[in-house]
Amino acid sequence: MNILVIGGGNMGYTYAEGMSKSAFLSEQKIKIMDASQETRLGLDKHIHFEIYSSLENCIPNADIIFVAVKPYHSSVLFEQMLPLLNEGQIIVSLMAGVTIETIQKGTNLSKVVRAMPNLPAKVGKGLTSFTASEDVSRVELMTVKNLLDTTGESIHVSSEKEIDASTGISGSGPAYVFYFMQSMMEAARQMGFSPEDSKVLVSQTFEGAIKLFNESNLSPQSWMDKVASKGGTTQAALDSMEDNNVNELIKEAAFSAFKRAVELSKEY
Repeated sequence: MNILVIGGGNMGYTYAEGMSKSAFLSEQKIKIMDASQETRLGLDKHIHFEIYSSLENCIPNADIIFVAVKPYHSSVLFEQMLPLLNEGQIIVSLMAGVTIETIQKGTNLSKVVRAMPNLPAKVGKGLTSFTASEDVSRVELMTVKNLLDTTGESIHVSSEKEIDASTGISGSGPAYVFYFMQSMMEAARQMGFSPEDSKVLVSQTFEGAIKLFNESNLSPQSWMDKVASKGGTTQAALDSMEDNNVNELIKEAAFSAFKRAVELSKEY
């Protein structure tokens, strides 16, 4: 199986590196094409990559092509790819907002998978949601899933609307967590802790809470009930959040990201 990644930036590199370490590909080298000489020089140090500077030398023999460029570069890229593609190849798009229909029209290929990754993929803890055109077979879809899973976990969703929705939850979600962490660290420093201790206090708290949640069947509300006691410190904090409508504000933020994802899909 020949895997090509077009675009060696953050996401392209992340998925190429994940796939290169996977037993699923039996240590086969991953092809990466990037127009930037500087980027290629950085990628060339990786022994499991084959680096290309032009599409002509790598597209014709590829079975699955990951497209990991900025969405505004997609139309020009598709024009360059078009004469080099052949029927049966599968496009896996990591581009936000570029629809399956747009990719099909731009490439004349019917087999397209649209995926929405997130930043923790860089450390093998990513969540990628994906959906596919009707011409992608079950076997091909499972192959793509196995490739996506090399950076964490993936979930297959039934429509592009759910891809846009997952953008508001998992795609943009890490930033919400960082926002909350930043606020807690600022509070810790105002209470007198050093920046170093503030980081440890907050990061370990998040890591521990996530581990508790993942290793049980309890809901977040059940865990809050376990931590909080009537008239206690935790309940005071939770009451403050309720009084300030934090729950609704967080949901509103997620829906704002969802709405913007839908808008972006109409721009490309």
